[in-house]
Amino acid sequence: MQKDQLLTRRRMLLAGAAALGAAGTAGALLAGGTEEFTGTAAAPGPQARQVLKSSAFRLQPLTGEGPPRAAPHELKVRTEPILRISGRGRHMMLTFDDGPNPEYTPHILDTLAKYGVRAMFFLCGECVVENKELVARMAEEGHVVGNHTWTHPLLTTLNRRQIRHEMKSTSDVIQEAYGERPQWFRAPYGAWNRAAFQLGAEMGMEPLAWTVDTTDWMEPGTRTIVDRVESGAAPGVVVLSHDAGGDRSQTVHAIREWLPHLIDSGYHMTVPDRRV
Repeated sequence: MQKDQLLTRRRMLLAGAAALGAAGTAGALLAGGTEEFTGTAAAPGPQARQVLKSSAFRLQPLTGEGPPRAAPHELKVRTEPILRISGRGRHMMLTFDDGPNPEYTPHILDTLAKYGVRAMFFLCGECVVENKELVARMAEEGHVVGNHTWTHPLLTTLNRRQIRHEMKSTSDVIQEAYGERPQWFRAPYGAWNRAAFQLGAEMGMEPLAWTVDTTDWMEPGTRTIVDRVESGAAPGVVVLSHDAGGDRSQTVHAIREWLPHLIDSGYHMTVPDRRV
């Protein structure tokens, strides 16, 4: 599916997601969800202006080399996605959905590298196939990637077999490009259902939502995106942005403004701890 079709599809399906009460949307879950997880902080503010070497945060092991890893512990099946990060201090997490995209993702990665920040990228399998070098770069620079399905469908309209295919095929191609299977999953449109939670747990993935939505997919303007991130900044916040699915030039410009502002304000950006 072409990237410029994602924006149109998103607008059409968001209304459908809102109508599916049984599935719930991110907005509904944000109101009542209390789940948190602990993250790993990146470099503190004063050091965040130093450009990292490309291998500074390389994940180990990324390939089959080295001693075999133990099988992951079986995950419990959640009924809500995780919404916040836990821990002391002014920590936040940045997440980007729908990519990778060859036009916008490199600029976002460049900005993150400039300030020594790691982030999470929830990837669509069909985009990974076309941009494996960007996923390899994410691994090299210490970013964490998650599963965002293959074609970005509304999961609540699919049967269990179709959902499994969307999720498993994406984890397979991520493993090929990134070096290991994703441990995190985010439902497209924030529309979760029981099958998504169950299948995610079976595949070793925790569900993650967000607490601050930039709504950058609506292209509200760079200033609006900056204001939403800066006004929503708080300890434990998970910020949702997008690096694909439409024209993301506003997102690219906005992060160049709000990221140094948050760092200067004393915030530290984290990524989740790896489960072994």
